[in-house]
Amino acid sequence: MAEETAKLEFPNGNSVDLPIYSPSEGLDVIDVRTLGKQGFFTYDPGFMATASCESKITYIDGDKGILLYRGYIIDELANHSDYIEVCYLLLNGELPTRKEKQEFCDLINEHTMVHEQLSTFFNGFRRDAHPMAIMVGVVGALSAFYHDSLDISNPEHRTISAFRLIAKVPTLAAMCYRYYHGHPFVYPRNEMSYAENFLNMMFSMPSSDDKPNPVLVRAMDKIFILHADHEQNASTSTVRLAGSSGANPFACIASGIASLWGPAHGGANEACLNMLEEIGEVSQIPKYLEKARNKDDPFRLMGFGHRVYKNFDPRATVMRDACHEVLDTLNCSDDPVFQVALELEKIALEDEYFIQRKLYPNVDFYSGIILSAIGIPKNMFTVIFALARTVGWVSQWSEMIAEKNQRIGRPRQLYTGKSKRAFIDIDKR
Repeated sequence: MAEETAKLEFPNGNSVDLPIYSPSEGLDVIDVRTLGKQGFFTYDPGFMATASCESKITYIDGDKGILLYRGYIIDELANHSDYIEVCYLLLNGELPTRKEKQEFCDLINEHTMVHEQLSTFFNGFRRDAHPMAIMVGVVGALSAFYHDSLDISNPEHRTISAFRLIAKVPTLAAMCYRYYHGHPFVYPRNEMSYAENFLNMMFSMPSSDDKPNPVLVRAMDKIFILHADHEQNASTSTVRLAGSSGANPFACIASGIASLWGPAHGGANEACLNMLEEIGEVSQIPKYLEKARNKDDPFRLMGFGHRVYKNFDPRATVMRDACHEVLDTLNCSDDPVFQVALELEKIALEDEYFIQRKLYPNVDFYSGIILSAIGIPKNMFTVIFALARTVGWVSQWSEMIAEKNQRIGRPRQLYTGKSKRAFIDIDKR
């Protein structure tokens, strides 16, 4: 129950007391649900000052550079845990015991294969189709294969759907890559870890028995952890809104993938790499820094600063260490793009222009460099983001469906169109 209220006075002399709720972390929230009875709605484009739901999963404090999964600091999870453990945490609210983790791994491994008929879906796409276009289609199509778990009112169905999505999305993502390149699909290897299995499905060939480099596996696992959830962002809100209609979980996750595909959301690391390639070589950096400082120049530095994190991105420190480890392991020192990246990083951490504006390298800066160094093409970057975020989407969807007072989402609008007018016969117009 609210302990305090805010009084809102209307032009007609009426007033209303609005309850104020205090969260476990973050700003107090004013409950405005009764405004409709007074003949008013709030206007908040982008929902930047509106809490659309109550959640116990993820918390962000952008001013202080804090990201928590179920109360755990993100860098501690990334440095001391692994992705499958984080999946368990997001889904269940607590870190698993050793026994619980093994049982969870076994359950996920039971579902890593996809129906063989699903592989024929890929033949319906052009060979050069964008992998995200394919992902939207094939993830949504999972609902055509798993009719036994589509009763969203049944907790067991929700659980099995969550397992299937977490297990199968990496398989489908790797299939997108291999279809694009004309390589044969590779079946999952359940003796491997989650990240190792994904890299194996991406890059292994029947003609060799090579296993993924452990350094690359660790880096990929950290990328998965750092992207697993991020509060009520555009794609997560899309999943929740689709889910509020009662849509099945596979359709809801497909809607999240579609939202993530937008360049303003999931394409930041791709945009960052494009920028590095545009700069081209270290000698060109001063020229581009001048362009970035010029407000009239359309060029923008990508991968520095963050819309949510006003101080620093807490994920970036973890990614920075992983990035340098990957570049050292792969001996990328002669690559001009990576030389540009490392020099830009150095400048950003020392130059007053960056420091005063708090334009520190963010997670997208480092993750794009890592993925490129591993050999993953830019059109797969957002697919990997979707893979990592699947557990967050499923956790948020499950939490929403389990709410007792859950209702279908129905945002209001500020209508500025024509008022009611008479119809004119076509001959008199």
